[in-house]
Amino acid sequence: MRILLIMDPGIPVPPTLYGGHERLVYLFAEEYQKLGHEVALLAGPGSHCSGKTVTFGTNDLARSKWIRFKEARFVWRFLKKNKNNFDLIHNFGRLIYLLPALNYPVKKVMTYGRPVAAKGIKILTALPNRNLIFTACSNYCVSTGNVAGHWETVYNAIDFSQYHLNEKLDDDAPLMFLGRLDKIKGVHTAIKVAKETGHKLLIAGNISHTADNYTYFKTEIEPQFDNDRIKYLGALNDIEKNKYLQQAKALLFPIEWDEPFGIVMIEAMACGTPVIAFKRGSVPEVVENGVTGFIVTDAKQMEQKIAETDTIGRSLCRETARKRFNVSVIASHYLSLFGNK
Repeated sequence: MRILLIMDPGIPVPPTLYGGHERLVYLFAEEYQKLGHEVALLAGPGSHCSGKTVTFGTNDLARSKWIRFKEARFVWRFLKKNKNNFDLIHNFGRLIYLLPALNYPVKKVMTYGRPVAAKGIKILTALPNRNLIFTACSNYCVSTGNVAGHWETVYNAIDFSQYHLNEKLDDDAPLMFLGRLDKIKGVHTAIKVAKETGHKLLIAGNISHTADNYTYFKTEIEPQFDNDRIKYLGALNDIEKNKYLQQAKALLFPIEWDEPFGIVMIEAMACGTPVIAFKRGSVPEVVENGVTGFIVTDAKQMEQKIAETDTIGRSLCRETARKRFNVSVIASHYLSLFGNK
């Protein structure tokens, strides 16, 4: 099968640090290629995969609306010229990219990794269309956009072979927080929980430069770093994430918003590290309570569950998550949407 994957410019595919969706696109491009399909990737500058790559646009998340319009126009021209050259178009980028191929026989998957703008779904599905399936990364995320069209839940994935199980922890194994250092991610709660339970806390993630979140980081979070009990590691690449997650007693996920998925949770599980997470968004779908971690409702419950992390079998934690979220499993799910394998 000839497959085209599309991703917005802004961050290269694959990313070096931050870029969850960009990492997913690369994983699926490689997996589709491995399965014997002919793969093409349409993505921002610096992108690459084992198949053919066409780059466009600008790697700048703050790029203007005019630049974004020109990027859409590039995709429209590309699809108008090449839509009959593919059997499947798997779009992780903007919905509007699909316009030129909307009512053509080519199979189309539109994938979302964040809450969906229902208005756009209503407009697009009111137009003549064929062979179009919408997917989102959790039942929660599907519920935000399922106002029209054919919807399926397909979870996010990682390559479990890139993460290594560690069953033997040091006696003073730290807790870990991994994620963007925005207030809604709850790093302040992770720090509080670590201090209340007498644990070290490793914090990793990129610093947001939006005014409110940057102020939050500078005033509420950074002053608590002591490079000993509360240690900031910076933004980590995949190798570094694997290294530190292996060392952790648990990953704390005290979110204050409805997380669409939370790839960091399955990255931790891939190392055998249980996740203790607030019951918001996709958490009840991703964490198997008592097997891959614990689902809690507040900081006090999070503190209590830290004492129970030794009841989680780290090998079983990894294997349970691998069967659900490994890239080979999820890629096969995508290909099965239209009856293909």
